[in-house]
Amino acid sequence: MAGELLGSGRSADVFAIDDHWVLRRYRDGGGVTTEAVVMAYLAEHGYPVPRLRDPEGAGHCTARRTDLVMQRLHGPSMLQALVQGTIAAEEAGAELAGLLHRLHKVPARVSADPGIRILHLDLHPDNVMLTSGKPMVIDWRNTEEGPPALDCGMSALILAQVAAGNTAQAAPARAVLTSLLAHLAPAITLTDTHSGHLTEARNRRAADPSTSDSEVQLLGAAVELIRDLAPYRP
Repeated sequence: MAGELLGSGRSADVFAIDDHWVLRRYRDGGGVTTEAVVMAYLAEHGYPVPRLRDPEGAGHCTARRTDLVMQRLHGPSMLQALVQGTIAAEEAGAELAGLLHRLHKVPARVSADPGIRILHLDLHPDNVMLTSGKPMVIDWRNTEEGPPALDCGMSALILAQVAAGNTAQAAPARAVLTSLLAHLAPAITLTDTHSGHLTEARNRRAADPSTSDSEVQLLGAAVELIRDLAPYRP
């Protein structure tokens, strides 16, 4: 069923099926049931996620699924567009903030707590595909329900880790981060040390087995950078 390898992330590979569909499979054999259910639910609420070939089955599936067959997206990732110069850093940051705000307006699927929403927890430029000028959010493996501030903190921290590093991507990552923080505020104040959301995001990144040792070492500097760049103080 799987054809040409189209791309590989830290944990999954994407194979072409035809011009309309792709198969996404984790190299560790992990299940995709939760992703499928959440993506089907979000699509029902108008959030920009790839179509699933079997959305009805995804929405009511209880058995473990290992392959995710979804819409093939034609276009660059936001990260590729940044490198190519077809999207500005300020626009990218604003778009990421908008996607987070839109996601957190969707009612939680399971929790009845009005303060709890569906979280992506890995929303960064390489997980946004720009198809015909419209963004589509991919890679929902980390999704869970929780406070929106944690999701915002994770996105900011991922960008800040790149911005705090000594690579060619540091300067553009800092510019995207600056824009993201400006467009998130005042809905979320990541500098608020009493909320604990940024600390929780840091702990999760440190514990993530896909995070390299060098990335873990940048976490302290990344947190300080966020606090320096955030336009609102606690």
